[in-house]
Amino acid sequence: MNLILASNSPRRKQLLTEYGFNFTVKPSGYEEKSLNFNPEQTVKAFALGKALDVFNGLSSEDKQTAVVLGADTVVCLNDKILGKPKTEKEALDMLKALSGREHSVLTGYCLITAKETVCQVEKTAVIFNELSNELIEEYVATGKPMDKAGAYGIQDGYDLVKEIKGSYNNVVGLPVEVFKTQLTNLLK
Repeated sequence: MNLILASNSPRRKQLLTEYGFNFTVKPSGYEEKSLNFNPEQTVKAFALGKALDVFNGLSSEDKQTAVVLGADTVVCLNDKILGKPKTEKEALDMLKALSGREHSVLTGYCLITAKETVCQVEKTAVIFNELSNELIEEYVATGKPMDKAGAYGIQDGYDLVKEIKGSYNNVVGLPVEVFKTQLTNLLK
């Protein structure tokens, strides 16, 4: 079986590599449209949409040996999804809202083969440190928050996070350790 990652996310690529998976990348053309779902249903729907987009684009022959992995990660504060900031001001506002508070990071992931489709959601609680305006402004000035849900990357440093309850990799963008055994079995 051949693993295909339906994403061009450098963080997801890094996590799969760190866990020893050989894979190819075929970024999905799936368009994430606003849904009237709760956050868990939203990430699951987006992950499925991305995986299906790539799987349906494969040849009949390739579908027989493919395991397509689609994923989507969101940050939620009080059940409100914080997406990727569109402006530096939006990034500043998101980080100020998260400062000193607990929020959730949800990643929906779907594994699709010719015989089955498995979709799950992993949830991790994250508690932020109290962040000074100077720290927030310095971090936003790096540009790193601009391509990340909730305007932050736990792996970026900057001492943003006080504590996590759950999967660290989930906060990065793919809880590989949660589905590693399942994925390994599908690849046999």
